[in-house]
Amino acid sequence: MADRNFIPIGPFHPLLEEPEFFKFYVDGETVVDAEVRVGYNHRGVEKLAEGKTYDQATFLVERICGICSTSHPFAYVQAAEDVSGIVVPERALFIRSIIGDLERIHSHLLWVGLAAHFIGYNTVFMWAWKYREPVLDVFEMISGNRNHYGMFKVGGVRRDINDAQIPSLLKAIDEIEGFCSMLVKAVMDDPVIKARTKGIGILKKQDAIDIGVVGPVARASGIINDVRKDFPYAAYDRVQFERVVLPDGDVFSRMAVRLLETIESTKIIRQCLKQMPKGPIDAEVREIGIGEGIGQHEAPRGEVIHYVRSNGSNYPERHKIRAPSFMNVPSFKKTVIGQSIADAALITAAVDPCYCCTERMAVLDRETNKVLLNGDELVRLCQEKTEKMRNK
Repeated sequence: MADRNFIPIGPFHPLLEEPEFFKFYVDGETVVDAEVRVGYNHRGVEKLAEGKTYDQATFLVERICGICSTSHPFAYVQAAEDVSGIVVPERALFIRSIIGDLERIHSHLLWVGLAAHFIGYNTVFMWAWKYREPVLDVFEMISGNRNHYGMFKVGGVRRDINDAQIPSLLKAIDEIEGFCSMLVKAVMDDPVIKARTKGIGILKKQDAIDIGVVGPVARASGIINDVRKDFPYAAYDRVQFERVVLPDGDVFSRMAVRLLETIESTKIIRQCLKQMPKGPIDAEVREIGIGEGIGQHEAPRGEVIHYVRSNGSNYPERHKIRAPSFMNVPSFKKTVIGQSIADAALITAAVDPCYCCTERMAVLDRETNKVLLNGDELVRLCQEKTEKMRNK
């Protein structure tokens, strides 16, 4: 491809909140091939977790993603609880679901605003971010923070939602649902937005299955999946809500799925607040036993998985993270080829990528820049280490 023209986007670019490198090969105004390089933000979170106590690691993984800062703790604490079969109090399970879907609303509204900004529709950008503010106000009332809420812990949650807060919360949820309903109607009926997003960046259902995309990206391509229903956890089996699934797989569908999911999230939160039982919010876990555990959560971007291996100490022996963006980002090769340069950035952004979540590492010789260990070799070494630990 050396003789082809290409357009680089990144590692630093006005449309990229975090460093990532996209290279679009073009023929005139049409993208004919593309490649992506990830890993610019490698921070070694998995390795750092091995030097933290189980409680400290909760705050570490909360900072993997700034927007979805409760998604990783949600999966992580369930993985640690799975090791020892810890039973979490019922009230804590309802609070976890409330926090999880409040975050879904604010994350989806943030993305819708940014997507509108990318196509030059700043009215929708300002609407979406204005209506996101009450969600952050609710977070501040519950946890004291507008982001990085610090609510989760192994065995339960750190803060209760008291009875005096519930009327204010229900009123806020009613307002948020009204805002989101108005935004859904305004955005999905807008001819300019339809012109820029309908039929653009199509990810066919079979391609979505082959790549293994998750979350709204998968559901916008007709795949019926949602961890909250497929493998119920927290209080999601006690409430009624619908999975939003659309067949077309274009940018418009990915936007519509996120907007409609905000309405479903308000229903979940309202039911949780009304059904939440009295009782403790913490199992007061003192130690984690020996074994392995897996935790899953349907984050706003899709399924996030945490794996924890314990040797009986107060520190995880192995901590492995699989974030949704790592599965969704590769799909852009199927969606951007054949599209115009003007649409390429929007198509790439349509998966709502979190590049910090895709951190991976290669081992290089600093003098020659030669790769000493590639991805397959790192996987092999990881498997060998796991086997050694298993045989101890």
